[in-house]
Amino acid sequence: MAYPITLYALCGSLRRVSTSRRLLEALRDHAPESISIEICDLIGDLPIFNPDDEGERTPADVIAMAEKIRAADGLIASCPEYAHGIPGGFKNALDWLVSRDEVPFKPLMFAHASHRGDLVLALLTDVLSTMSLHIVEEAFLRLPLAGKTDEAQAALVDEAAQDGVLRTSLERFRRAIEERAG
Repeated sequence: MAYPITLYALCGSLRRVSTSRRLLEALRDHAPESISIEICDLIGDLPIFNPDDEGERTPADVIAMAEKIRAADGLIASCPEYAHGIPGGFKNALDWLVSRDEVPFKPLMFAHASHRGDLVLALLTDVLSTMSLHIVEEAFLRLPLAGKTDEAQAALVDEAAQDGVLRTSLERFRRAIEERAG
């Protein structure tokens, strides 16, 4: 049996009912017992990044998020595309992490809740690679929830859970984490 791992999920949308958050919740709710997932609720509370506020002046919410990232075995990112870009709040959170030591070489998987939005995936891949995160491509999950009714989203999540799609992505991610820790 694989050892228990903890994952910290970063949602690029601040909406409580966003499809990105719904996908992260589905992963959390259908994860194998040996994988725990916590969804970050701090991104919307972060002040606008200012390098003058790093170091001893780093805001408490930034420190709290960074500590969660440090403690996690891996990260999950789910982010919509806004106006062909990364949503401002999410990019702000990443900016706070750029010069910190919690993220370099941390494994990361993408969970994408749209049938489109590949531009944001490319942009995030560029930013996160620049930040030295290890993007685990074989764990990529796309479940097209965007633009669907709540009932249709629930049906897609149920089908993905029953078919093992959610678990398969998480197990691939786990294997990559274990191999790196190896």
